Amino acid sequence: MKIILLGYMGSGKSTVGKIVATRANCEFIDLDAYIEKQEGQSIADIFSSKGEVYFRKKELEYLNELLVGKNQFVLATGGGTPCYGNNLKTILSASSNVFYLKLSLNELVNRLAKEKEQRPLIKDTPDADLLEFIGKHLFERSFFYNQAPHVVTTDTKTPDNIAEEVVTLLV
Repeated sequence: MKIILLGYMGSGKSTVGKIVATRANCEFIDLDAYIEKQEGQSIADIFSSKGEVYFRKKELEYLNELLVGKNQFVLATGGGTPCYGNNLKTILSASSNVFYLKLSLNELVNRLAKEKEQRPLIKDTPDADLLEFIGKHLFERSFFYNQAPHVVTTDTKTPDNIAEEVVTLLV
């Protein structure tokens, strides 16, 4: 069983994914962490030294590697993963257990404001511009996220509640 979690950065994919993996008795894989391990450097360093185009190319390569090479796992994708190239098509053809963890704009801004330094995409965005930046990005990416067979609204739920909802929706 391949369980794939989509959503904007900060939406809880990794946190929820670990809980789902424990409950489903399978491996948890964070795609960004997998890329960092394979490339031997952080996502931020890949972006700054090799650029986003290189990163997106490698992201697709490692996504395919995982989807073809493993049979049972929970995969937390990067926030942009489903929005580039044929990534979403690849994800949707690999599993019907694809979940969009949908968090409201205000809650995303609240979460991400606290961890800007660890997020290359927003690291240099002034706090006053964060709402507009995330709102624009979320609007652009929602088209892709909403194609997931399962949309789980997460604002008022704990990670355990979200994981339980995901597990009950598995096919």
